[in-house]
Amino acid sequence: MANRLVLERPTPKRQREFLGAVERSRALHATYVAPPRTPEEYRAYLLRQRGEGQESFFVLAPEDRGLAGVININEIVRHSFQSGSLGYYAFEPYAGRGLMREGLRIVVGLAFKQLGLHRLEANIQPGNERSIALVASLGFRLEGLSPRFLKIAGRWRDHLRWAILADEWRSGGH
Repeated sequence: MANRLVLERPTPKRQREFLGAVERSRALHATYVAPPRTPEEYRAYLLRQRGEGQESFFVLAPEDRGLAGVININEIVRHSFQSGSLGYYAFEPYAGRGLMREGLRIVVGLAFKQLGLHRLEANIQPGNERSIALVASLGFRLEGLSPRFLKIAGRWRDHLRWAILADEWRSGGH
């Protein structure tokens, strides 16, 4: 099956579009994610994603190559861990169309096959039902609750820890 979308590495040329998408998607992101909102924050994001500890992708909509979302593999730890933490968010008007699911499927496969990771985690606030359904549909399993795990929008927030291992991904037919 051909992919419906394209993944692209973040670059300075998408800054204006990115910041516009963040502004347009404030209600969608609510207290779940705090993406870069200023040119300075966007430039800092670009610097972080160039490091060894992060891989970042923009999800582009197939019909117009518009910025549909972002997927990051953060906190990549090598050596005996070979693990990373997924962070992702959609942008309006593309949310709810399956583009992030398709993008995550591609990125998780890349993490295990090309990057050689053993484990991926997705830490999700308990009330974020769409995100929970997304990772569950890809074979992630719930491992537990991490109280006051991440500070988002000025508050420490509880997160559910979802994870998948490379061999679980492969045995799931991906």
